[in-house]
Amino acid sequence: MKIMEKLQREVFEQFERYGQMQVFRFWDILNSDERLSLCRQAGRIDLTRFSEIVRSFLDKEKSSLIDPKVPILPASYIALPSDETSHCRWEDAYNLGEQILHEGRIAVFTAAGGQGTRLNFEGPKGTFAVTPIKGKSLFQVFAEKIRFAEKRYGHPIHWFIMTSDRNHNETIEFFGKNNSFALANVYFIRQGQLPAIDMQGKIMLEDKYRIAMHPNGHGGAFKAFVAGGGSAILEAEGINMISYFQVDNPLVRVLDPHFIGFHEKNNSQMSSRMVWKHYPEERMGVFCSIYGRSAVIEYTDLPAAYATECDRNGTLRFRAGNTGIHIFNSDFFRLLGNETSGRHLPLHVAKKKIPTIDEDGKIIDPEISNGIKFEAFIFDALQFAERSIIVEGNRREIFTPIKNAIGLDSPETCRQDQVRLFSKWLVQAGSDIPLDATGCPPFNIEISPLFADNERDFLIKWNQMEQPPPIAPGSYIGP
Repeated sequence: MKIMEKLQREVFEQFERYGQMQVFRFWDILNSDERLSLCRQAGRIDLTRFSEIVRSFLDKEKSSLIDPKVPILPASYIALPSDETSHCRWEDAYNLGEQILHEGRIAVFTAAGGQGTRLNFEGPKGTFAVTPIKGKSLFQVFAEKIRFAEKRYGHPIHWFIMTSDRNHNETIEFFGKNNSFALANVYFIRQGQLPAIDMQGKIMLEDKYRIAMHPNGHGGAFKAFVAGGGSAILEAEGINMISYFQVDNPLVRVLDPHFIGFHEKNNSQMSSRMVWKHYPEERMGVFCSIYGRSAVIEYTDLPAAYATECDRNGTLRFRAGNTGIHIFNSDFFRLLGNETSGRHLPLHVAKKKIPTIDEDGKIIDPEISNGIKFEAFIFDALQFAERSIIVEGNRREIFTPIKNAIGLDSPETCRQDQVRLFSKWLVQAGSDIPLDATGCPPFNIEISPLFADNERDFLIKWNQMEQPPPIAPGSYIGP
């Protein structure tokens, strides 16, 4: 009882100091378990830091990194090879990346805290079935790419998966049912949370004894990784790089020798992969240069004059779209995850419809935005990197996110992109499958990452086969 009284006193003092006592307005009618739950939840909030965030929001009304007085330039990047010199440069990077992979110096990190809500799918997004023939989940696709790399390079690969409170248990259960897809080094770390506030800056309740909390964005990866023991594992294993990507992109090269090699060759702390934007309004952040440093400006924040600006060839000037694919030095990752480093990612504001309760404790399901959520974005780590690079990728080979149930970036467009890529590999290998103007055959096919996860390795294995199988509707090429 004394422990509970001490916790209550400390929490109440802090919340009273920052004018947030409305969180405890139902205290007198809560039972002992509900009081303990609310106290513990409130005690986990760094109210000193959060109050600074709220004050900044109320002062500015909008969190933005864009200062109209600061010139914004397109970011420089390492372009795809186009001549003999650049082909040699890319081949050198590939060989260096291969060396690093053979040395076992890189781990994998997947941000997978989201649900499949926009896909009309109940469950963690990583469990969504995505491949055109076998219907493998996103998690299985990544797992098979990691297994392919383990076999090819002769080293176990550590895979860290960042979940959220809303999907942590489901994700772990899914991996348990699938025996972790035959991987031995899978770790689950839980993303942090932040309170939601109303338009006056007051922390909201979702129930009489529960604060309205939400995941703190993929920028929470750094602190979650350190707190979850990830940094300690890498240090013990002598691993000094992290390959980072988000869970919605099945075409991602989980471990790309070219990208790894460029990262190492440039002594980069944070490297990023870009692809060309399709059109100005596409919902992709854009790599820019601000004060001589690379940064990503979200599509909602980039002024229209910049978004639509073209060069003399009619090409978008600000065309370097952010794919959410990065490589980090593990020391840099650890630094940003250290609470005492003084390096805090800025928080972005989103006005949302947040279920809450009224003064009588009745649940309110709002029809319009009634509150604010704050999120940190991982790309904002660029501002702390003394050395960073951006490397171009072929969009059809590395990027097809699943975000919407229909239309653009949907399961259907993702299926088409996968089939188109598999068909390209087969045509390069000499197959005469029919293709339409976009490079798609009139039927579905699938190539397992366990057979090959990239064109170079596919061609080697395919050409080593004494009798390659015929390609027909429903063809599945596996190990």
